[in-house]
Amino acid sequence: MSLAVSTEPVRIVRHPDRVVELMLDDPGRGNALDLRTAEALRDTAREVAADPGGAVLLRAAGRSFCVGGDLRAFTNRGAGTGAYVHAVASAAHAAVQALYELPVPVVTAVRGAAAGGGVGLALVGDIVLVARSARFRLAYTAIGLTPDCGASWFLPRLVGPRRAADLILTNRVLTGDDAERWGLVSRSVEDEELDDTAHRTAAGLAAGAGDALRAAKGLLRAGTGEELGRHLAEEARLIAALADGGEARDRMASFLAARGRPKSGDGRAEAGESESVS
Repeated sequence: MSLAVSTEPVRIVRHPDRVVELMLDDPGRGNALDLRTAEALRDTAREVAADPGGAVLLRAAGRSFCVGGDLRAFTNRGAGTGAYVHAVASAAHAAVQALYELPVPVVTAVRGAAAGGGVGLALVGDIVLVARSARFRLAYTAIGLTPDCGASWFLPRLVGPRRAADLILTNRVLTGDDAERWGLVSRSVEDEELDDTAHRTAAGLAAGAGDALRAAKGLLRAGTGEELGRHLAEEARLIAALADGGEARDRMASFLAARGRPKSGDGRAEAGESESVS
């Protein structure tokens, strides 16, 4: 029997096969990052770090992995906008750092939208599995902000500087299959197979040669943890400074207003595009 520890809107499930699952569990909001969610993610990531089992599985409930920062929580704060955004980014960054430095393998399962900070969170895994219909979009510059959650650190290392610049500056969308072709993720799978494939992958790692896997991961991560930490601090500083500016505030307000207008079809905005993209 799996043991679940409820910490809304993020929870931990400890499975008998030594897989420790960290789940974003606020599907009604697309697992968007406001301060409450970011702090819950930080706290649960640190709890997992204290006892990571044999492997960690990072996934999310609902249709989307994480649609990024909650723009509705960011706006209408006046002079306090930058401080709030910095607090959200700092808490989320502590989670990214803790997950990146885990000694055991980390498997990430991504379905639906991974936007803004959700991209960096997805990429923290050692093995990243995605549904074919998943959609990756940075989206920051569209609302006058810069990347956070390590996106501007992971992307050049994974896809190269040219493709990283394309993703960050133009906000182009990659499907799960695109992400696999670009080398952004480990592999894409059929949507209905994602959860089972991700858990089987994590369970296989948890049952493997633990000492060798930890040592191999240590070699792969050697010297990069401190570098990531410095980069995360600079990402938090920049996004907070821009959030205090008039251009970002106007763009966020315009984005939310546009997404609030009825669309064709059933009138609902697509998941990941209604109120959270950074």
